[in-house]
Amino acid sequence: MRRRSLLALPAAAALSGCAPFVPPQTAALNAAPPADLPRHAERREVPFFPQTPYHCGPAALATVLAQAGFQADPEALGESVFLPAREGTLQVEMLSGARRQGALAVRLPGTLEALLREAVDGRPPVVLLNLGLSIAPRWHYAVLVGHDLDEREVILRSGTTERAAMILRTFEHTWARAGHWAFVVTRPGELPRSASEDDATQAALGFERVGAPAEGAKVWQSLLDRWPDRLVSLLGLGNTRYAAGDVPGAAQAFERAATLHDSAAAWNNLAQSRKRLGDVRGARAAAERAVARAQAAEPRWLDAAQATLAEMIR
Repeated sequence: MRRRSLLALPAAAALSGCAPFVPPQTAALNAAPPADLPRHAERREVPFFPQTPYHCGPAALATVLAQAGFQADPEALGESVFLPAREGTLQVEMLSGARRQGALAVRLPGTLEALLREAVDGRPPVVLLNLGLSIAPRWHYAVLVGHDLDEREVILRSGTTERAAMILRTFEHTWARAGHWAFVVTRPGELPRSASEDDATQAALGFERVGAPAEGAKVWQSLLDRWPDRLVSLLGLGNTRYAAGDVPGAAQAFERAATLHDSAAAWNNLAQSRKRLGDVRGARAAAERAVARAQAAEPRWLDAAQATLAEMIR
């Protein structure tokens, strides 16, 4: 299956294939562009790593990592994300490859406006394009670094071309044929302004699995700054603080989660934190509440809550 196998293409291929009609997002931008979006913007400082055959993924990933201030070596990245059997790089490998470098990798909404805004903000998105047909795909990663609404084109770091101009309608067609897939990388503690709550949460969960706990705490705090008091973010903040050795900070996050959401998981983790802090009475009270809540409405946490309570009464 070559659904996500990516081929390196000559620059000319990226510039061909004008569509007979204007796709909807391009039409909307042409007719009424957002007033606060510059008509022309280009991040000329974005690095360029010309790809070697089939390595458009590692080259694109190195580009955005370097722009965000991370060490970036396309050859080294290729060793971890390139799949020789597929002659390309899967999307999941692009995201996990960024996280392994210490970056937060966040999916973007499938809108042209989101791509253009992130590039203007200095966070050029990696885009997946299908430069072939739906029935005969030719996959390619590129990095969008600018746009010109007067010329109706976008500017890409693509393949072996440092500044590839692509007609906006052609770009939308090729991007749509790849499922409108795009992401940006940021440093922990920063969020792209276009990210949805769900995409930011998935990015934080992915980062927590491989990132340093203290950096993970920065990620969860940034989500709470934008979307306050969400249970998953409070639990994530507590868990990463606990893993980083900040037990008082973890207890604070778990207590807020328990108080606001009456969550069995939050009460259970609060009990563990209070025990570490020497608050035996408070730990037992939290463990008892965790068991009660699990019995009443959250049975999936019952075994863990009962085990925690058993520790408290030994």
